[in-house]
Amino acid sequence: MSDVLLVVVDAANVVGSVPDGWWRDRRGAAERLRDRLAADGVPGRPGAVEIVLVVEGAARGVESVPGVRVESAPGSGDDHMVELVAEAGERPVLVVTADRELRRRVGELGAEVAGPRTVRP
Repeated sequence: MSDVLLVVVDAANVVGSVPDGWWRDRRGAAERLRDRLAADGVPGRPGAVEIVLVVEGAARGVESVPGVRVESAPGSGDDHMVELVAEAGERPVLVVTADRELRRRVGELGAEVAGPRTVRP
């Protein structure tokens, strides 16, 4: 599985990229993103991928589903995503976020970065 692309998705950042009322139900918005990722995968990325959706705050406790592992960050979601990238070692990693500081941090660890549109319709 070490050559399978690990896709780490910043749930709060991706959900927050579209003003569709997500703030009224953060957990529900994270669940809808999870379900879309489970159904559609990562467009433009053929082949096997492992998707990890990192949630924090009010979205903590969202359950994993087949095709998407959900991880509730114990503290900062950004710090948790950086840890996931660091733990991946030489494995290819794509982090989906628009957060500049997070993009810088994971980029320094060798991860590829892409914006929210990568996984949003």
